[in-house]
Amino acid sequence: MNWNTLSSVEQLAAIKSASFQQPQVIFKHSTRCSISSMVRSRLERSVVPENIHFHYLDLLAYRPLSNQVAEEFGVYHESPQVLLIKNGECVYDESHQGINMDEIAEQAVL
Repeated sequence: MNWNTLSSVEQLAAIKSASFQQPQVIFKHSTRCSISSMVRSRLERSVVPENIHFHYLDLLAYRPLSNQVAEEFGVYHESPQVLLIKNGECVYDESHQGINMDEIAEQAVL
């Protein structure tokens, strides 16, 4: 897994723009949460679809940015959480044990 670290609002705008060419995933991770660590590990051990860009957001270090993500894409904040962004919009989000790579990959092609 090659994470792109998300740490600025400017990057969020770039992700939204890039989503018109390629699906983008934002993984919101709490470094203090054992469930979040387990989900991150499970994602990292999965086969990563080549057609999706993955972004990692440490929501404890970047709480205002995490709140901006929730507001920008109209989702309720959870942790851990994945958001699949296509054509500038969040078309899929999932949290906690519901996060898995197969579902992300499936949603990316719909």
